[in-house]
Amino acid sequence: MNPALIDFADPRAPQAPRLRSAFGAPRQILAARSHDEVRPVLDAVEAAARAGLWCLGWLAYEAAPAFDAAMRVHAAQGDLAWFAVYDAPAPWPQDGAQEMAAARITWSAGLARSAFDAALEQIHAHIAAGRCYQVNFTAPMFGQLEGDARALFAALRRAQPGGYAAHIDAGDGRQVLSVSPELFFDWRAAPDGSGAILTRPMKGTAARGAGAAEDAARERQLRESPKERAENVMIVDLLRNDLSRIAQPGSVRVPRLLQTQALATVWQMTSDVQADTRAGTRLADVFAALFPCGSVTGAPKIEAMRIIHALEGGPRGVYCGALGLVQPDPQCGAGAVAATFNVPIRTLQLQGRRVRCDVGSGIVWDAQPQAEWREWAAKRAFAERASAPFELLETLALHDGRHRHLPQHLARLQRSAAHFGYPCDAQSLTDCLEGIARAHPTGLWRTRLLLDVQGRARAEAFALAATPVPVLLALAPRPFAFASSEFVRHKTTRREHYAAFAPEPDSGVFDTLLYNDDGEVTETTFGNVAALLDGRWITPPEGCGLLPGVGRAVLLREGRLREGVLRLADVPRVQEWAFVNSLRGWLPARLQR
Repeated sequence: MNPALIDFADPRAPQAPRLRSAFGAPRQILAARSHDEVRPVLDAVEAAARAGLWCLGWLAYEAAPAFDAAMRVHAAQGDLAWFAVYDAPAPWPQDGAQEMAAARITWSAGLARSAFDAALEQIHAHIAAGRCYQVNFTAPMFGQLEGDARALFAALRRAQPGGYAAHIDAGDGRQVLSVSPELFFDWRAAPDGSGAILTRPMKGTAARGAGAAEDAARERQLRESPKERAENVMIVDLLRNDLSRIAQPGSVRVPRLLQTQALATVWQMTSDVQADTRAGTRLADVFAALFPCGSVTGAPKIEAMRIIHALEGGPRGVYCGALGLVQPDPQCGAGAVAATFNVPIRTLQLQGRRVRCDVGSGIVWDAQPQAEWREWAAKRAFAERASAPFELLETLALHDGRHRHLPQHLARLQRSAAHFGYPCDAQSLTDCLEGIARAHPTGLWRTRLLLDVQGRARAEAFALAATPVPVLLALAPRPFAFASSEFVRHKTTRREHYAAFAPEPDSGVFDTLLYNDDGEVTETTFGNVAALLDGRWITPPEGCGLLPGVGRAVLLREGRLREGVLRLADVPRVQEWAFVNSLRGWLPARLQR
């Protein structure tokens, strides 16, 4: 078994030091295999923490009937509750070699779009019939892990920093790697059960924007969206009602409503719901009142769970359950405890080398399938980012010892480093490029500047031959499903999605013209595109899903290009085409008919 790791924010003081600890061999394992055993396990966990011990573990979503038999779930595959009991935490490991080791996941196809649309249609029918207001629909995707689970956890923490992260190895090949940003509850309780409880449901999502302006616009749209606000308020009302079951009369309150939070790949909307618990409240009572969190069921909870049971083909497991730490709280006196649990979204479940990642969203009456499908893609991005190591990349033209558009390339690389959390020292980048320039003082070269996750820069150069023009472009045979990916908006060595559209060798085709799911032209596999339409040269805007190339930016700034959406229906009217990038410049092109 790997030592357990926990990296939790302080939910009541986000700027306070994080709880970052390791846990060695447990003194005891407390596990429940049946619903009758769940409450006794929670009672034992609470007793251990009140006696000064530390308990780290989880409840599966399928534990819900232990608290209310009306909650419908699938049969569990494994423990309903699992906690390891420790004497005390140990320091976070200092050896970073394992954290920087390679871990790769090869994913298989998840839920088909047709099945997704059919499920949403059924949910809308249930809402129309008055059965529910919101249903949280989810589905898994599966993959195979190559490498070390601890290295994968490190990659996940880089991909989804902050929040409430934990790596728990339950033995027998079972591991849970959670980097959830969502707080389920934080309960600070005196020995008699009285205390303060905070819940922070997360409902309402928008993908991050490509640049600062687009990012700010998307945050504003989320904050002002009637649909997203309603989705969040529904769950706030549900949690207010749930908390009232254990709260002192009149103590339930909502001090923060509809706050936006920036995560690595998405904007999320959260609200705080607080209460003071009554004397006599036990940890099992807290779970009985709140579990599962309304943000992963829908409203009303019982009916939403029945619909989920009918729609989803199997158990969720730890995903959408609860994962956290119950520890002694000496600041509140002997016998006091602090229990902090996340909602295990952004969570991988491992069984040996098999990896499971689930994603879902709350479906309300005005939810649109295309928008929800894109939200799922944005939520999956944390796993895709962590699925394989990659370097940041800039490709520059080196002509007679000077790099073309050097400041613009360095600025773009630094923006990407900030986005992915890679250390980036401007001087080391400059030193690499100066070394390449000195080694190649004459001729035309293609320089590749790379930056790895540890902030190490390297550069390499290759001879660059002139490109015969006009170049031939071929229209992609299908939409480019990755148009919204961060691995499109930022240039990296992760290029499998582009490689799938690369022209066949010896076909005479220079590059492939891509378009998104909405039928909007985006770019080619290694450059931007320009089109002469209605007497104006236009290039697709970043919002269509493309890499904002340096050559493109120069032409826009000079006024030689304007941004404009180019749809497939417009393609027959295009008078001229051009391929554009910083390396090759402006290349006249023609589109294969």
